[in-house]
Amino acid sequence: MANKFEQFLAERKNVIEQQLSVYTERLNMPDSLKKSMLYSLEAGGKRLRPVVVLAILHAYGKSEKDGIPVGCAVEMIHTYSLIHDDLPCMDDDDLRRGKPTNHKVFGEATAVLAGDGLLTESFKLITSHVSEDVSADKRLRLVNELISAAGTEGMVGGQIADMEAESKSVSLEELESIHERKTAKLLAFSVMAGAILADAPENEIETLRAFSSHIGIGFQIRDDILDLEGNEEKIGKRVGSDTTNDKSTYPSLLSLDGAKNKLADHMKAAKDLISGLSLQKELLYDLCDLIAARDH
Repeated sequence: MANKFEQFLAERKNVIEQQLSVYTERLNMPDSLKKSMLYSLEAGGKRLRPVVVLAILHAYGKSEKDGIPVGCAVEMIHTYSLIHDDLPCMDDDDLRRGKPTNHKVFGEATAVLAGDGLLTESFKLITSHVSEDVSADKRLRLVNELISAAGTEGMVGGQIADMEAESKSVSLEELESIHERKTAKLLAFSVMAGAILADAPENEIETLRAFSSHIGIGFQIRDDILDLEGNEEKIGKRVGSDTTNDKSTYPSLLSLDGAKNKLADHMKAAKDLISGLSLQKELLYDLCDLIAARDH
């Protein structure tokens, strides 16, 4: 049977990519900066985070219209983080999504500023591009959720914790704390944003927050597994970079089989959490299966 979320992703991906380009093209900025921002935005990718926003709205039977600018906002932040992660002072990667990394094409200074631009402009998509149907209070809540997910308490804090853990032995609890912030919280924002826009009951929003934590950690475990046994052409970057950079990973702590078992545990916990919610569960069950089985 075809994976419903995979089909949903394929159908919505082009809309997200088109709007990302449209939003960025309309901005008044130096041409060199715009080219750098568009280069990374248009380099491809799964577009999982923005499509998850739309999927939650769809699962609640609500219009996906306002999910598009909010989804594009989270994809801009994800893209900025990749540009900065690839810099020589961070992971020092030459390839991203099968293409030269941003700083290899535009230089380090422009790459830093392109990331800064994507981060800053992302919030305008929430404050200025959603419809008037979304109240000011709801927009403020979305902005606050995104700041928490992407900032010092979320992705940025997780990134520095990850850097500081290099060449050190960390416990499984410490590793999960790093990846809860570095990876899971941004994906969690996508889930939360869809639920907030859908006017989901507050108790269901909190259940979805817990669900999103499990799929976010699972996403990172799958990344760690792919770094060992993935296809470089499909992944679009070097495999084995975690080992080269002496990073603690789930396979290094649990063994490859142990990491696969842990991934399965997180996906089961995620599915169990949403089993009683008032939304179309099959789409989210298939999201869990897609995360667990993805090859890039």
